[in-house]
Parts: sequence; structure tokens; C-alpha cells
Amino acid sequence: MRGHQPSGPEAVGSFGVHAYPQQSTRHPSTTAHQSMDGHYVNAMAGDGANGQSAERIADYSHPENIDPAYGELPEGHFYDPDAEYEPDPEYAATLAPDAARQRRERIGPTGRPLPYFPIPGPVSEHGPAKIIAMCNQKGGVGKTTSTINLGAALAEYGRRVLLVDFDPQGALSVGLGVNPMELDLTVYNLLMERGLAPDEVLLKTAVAGMDLLPSNIDLSAAEVQLVSEVARESTLQRALQPLLNDYDFIVIDCQPSLGLLTVNALTAAHKVIVPLECEFFALRGVALLTETIEKVQERLNPELELDGILATMYDSRTVHSREVLARVVEAFDNNVYHTVIGRTVRFPETTVAGEPITTYASNSVGAAAYRQLAREVLARCHAE
Repeated sequence: MRGHQPSGPEAVGSFGVHAYPQQSTRHPSTTAHQSMDGHYVNAMAGDGANGQSAERIADYSHPENIDPAYGELPEGHFYDPDAEYEPDPEYAATLAPDAARQRRERIGPTGRPLPYFPIPGPVSEHGPAKIIAMCNQKGGVGKTTSTINLGAALAEYGRRVLLVDFDPQGALSVGLGVNPMELDLTVYNLLMERGLAPDEVLLKTAVAGMDLLPSNIDLSAAEVQLVSEVARESTLQRALQPLLNDYDFIVIDCQPSLGLLTVNALTAAHKVIVPLECEFFALRGVALLTETIEKVQERLNPELELDGILATMYDSRTVHSREVLARVVEAFDNNVYHTVIGRTVRFPETTVAGEPITTYASNSVGAAAYRQLAREVLARCHAE
């Protein structure tokens, strides 16, 4: 439990318990989703035979529904050890809202009124580019996924986009169907070899209007070799300078560290987007990242600003996801994007397919979320 140990049902507010038939072979078990009041809502309308669900849901939110002898439930029922306790109503009010309230009140997942982000119109000319660094020193929070899909969504809206793979692991390149080990020229060569034109390194992607500066393991050597360079923190900025007038947005996928490569990305960028997994350990590192951003602002790039924190891998069914999101909004307020990226199996599938979710599963919830993020990013740019 969070903050206290329950001594009974009343100590933790209402809670729900899965209950299944003892014998059921006609239909597989279905998934039940938990609402904010602790009751389970069956995701399947009926079993196709008599209109009754194959799964029975028992509500033991009230003490009178539980047999005095612990563990003695009505015949055919048993406790689900994975059932998650819901907090008391006062505490629940501080968390991100559940899906039902969002639909009812047009409240976004962040607990704030959800603005309308209009579909942007076409542009008559391109450039100069806004450079966005997708940055978080913690790995596995959705940086690469967000770089690919935000770029693809912006390209759908008629913007010219350049994606920069600035991670020696080359995940961005792989996510767009490029084999990093087969590359002769990468962003490493652009950084370290004088006289090399960016056009020699650029790759076209399958998405119209979106190009790629690829990377591979060679980039890991740059961090050591740049140490002796003059103005080493500005190396990427100088490499991107000839490309600014050709694109509307340049999105840099940073490596999961706060080393010299990440500092280069922050020095080159106008804005920072921080993808943040809705999980406690991801939340802990944000303070250190914001401190690094402030140091780069003071010493290297006064124009740098935090554009927003993007909540990723959000699951509204779990208290923990809602709790983390609520705490992020409480700490950073308007610096948190209204758009929230939920969990879906489609994202891993797109990596295997080597294309963005906007083309792989165009009508999916994930694709809609990144299109909304693109509109929100554009709205913030226009508001300046």
C-alpha cells in the first residue's frame, strides 16, 4: 500500500476482487478493468451463448459482503492476489482522473482541461528549423519511439523534418528500417571529418518529408575524441548549421546519459522534450536532468528552454501510473504536455516493421496520440 497498511476493507477505501467460475472451459478468461471507485468493469459484453459474461465479478467493497472467516467467499469465488487496492476518495482526488471522468468532463489525463489543438495548415516555405532535443538520461522511457513518431506526425502535417540519431546504439536508425552496421557514413563522420557535406550522410526515409542522419557504434568514439577539440560542446551545432533552412524541425534522439554527446545536443537545440515513463524510478531522474539543462542555458546556450515533459507508457488502470503523472503535473504544471502516450503493443511491432506507428497502424490510439502531440508542439511554437 502507499503510505499505510490496511487493517480491513474500510481502511483503504473500496476495492474490487476478481472472481472466476471454478470450472470454465468454453471461453478463455477476459480482462477486467478497474475504475477509480475500485469496482471492476468487464471488458466483454457476453459469452455469445446466453448473453452472460464468462467471467464473474464480485464486489467486496463493503464488509458485509465478506464472510467473517477470512478466505471463505461465496461458492465459486476466490481472491485475486493481483487485485489492486484503490486509495480512499480524498487521496484518489489528487490523482490523474480515470477514463470515465475524462470523457464526461473533457478533462485530459493530466487532470487539466484539455485544450483543442487545431489541425495546422500547409506552409508555403520551409525553415529555419526549430531544433528539438529528445532527452532523458534514463533509458527505456520512449525517447526513440517519440522521436520517430513525432517526426512522422509533423511530416504528415506538411512540415519538413530531419531526425538525428545521436545514440551510438543506433536505435533510431533501426526503428526506421536502416541497418547501422551496413553504413559507411554516419553522423560520426559528419562530426569528426572536416569538409564532409551533410548531404553525403543524409538518408531518405519511407515517410515523405522526413529524412535521417543515421548513427552506429562508431559514434561512441566521438565522446573521447571530442575532448581535445576546441569548443567541443558546439560540434553538433556547427554540423547542423547548413541544414537549418531546409527543414522546419530537426529532432535529435539523445543517448541515455548526460555525457558530452548529450551536452552537444542540448547546445544545438532550441527546445528540450523530456519523455518520462509513468514509473517512480523515471520520476527520480528528472531533477538531475533539469539541473543539466539549466547549466547548459547559463554557460552554452541561452536560447535553450524546456518545451515540455511527455508522459509515456501511461496506463490509466493502475494507481501507480496515475499517481506518478499527478506528481509530475504538480511539480512542473504547464511544462507537462497535455498529450499522454499510453501503453500499446503496437509500438514494439512498429520497431520490428521499421516504420512509424502513423503508417504501420494509422488508425490506432498510439498514432492518434502522436498526431495530437505534433499539433500541441506546433501550437506551442506558434504561441511564442
